[in-house]
Amino acid sequence: MKFKAFGIIGLTLALAACGSSSDHKGDSLGNGMSQQADMGPVPGSEADLVASAGDRVYFALAQNQLSSEARATLDKQAAWLQRYPQVSIVIAGNCDDRGTEEYNIALGQRRANAARDYLQARGVSASRISTISYGKDRPTVDGDNEEAWAQNRNAITSVR
Repeated sequence: MKFKAFGIIGLTLALAACGSSSDHKGDSLGNGMSQQADMGPVPGSEADLVASAGDRVYFALAQNQLSSEARATLDKQAAWLQRYPQVSIVIAGNCDDRGTEEYNIALGQRRANAARDYLQARGVSASRISTISYGKDRPTVDGDNEEAWAQNRNAITSVR
């Protein structure tokens, strides 16, 4: 009987601790990004980068040249990075699932390097940027059609 009473008290305390208070200033989204309640993304966060500048650029099939749309996104990223000099980033190059693993790793690295080089040319310090290639191992969109493949040919910028 004592164990039941202690169990009920423990459960009640645990549930009370899970309640939220109205003076909570932020909200964890569970994916590494934070967002202030009713105020938008935390300045300098990954969510802020996504909302302010966009986090990815896309490439044509088997290419690593930046399109005008990609350069426009990277210009916004460079401006955002100038506002937050304490922020470092990693750029991940990705490919669609066609081609060999070796080819896609190399192409993904060229894509990440193209984005990095563009940001450096816009004044972002090389010490703030790292790159990685995932090749075809981390698709953004599942599917074996041109729409899915086009979404997976990208370079994604993330806050470190």
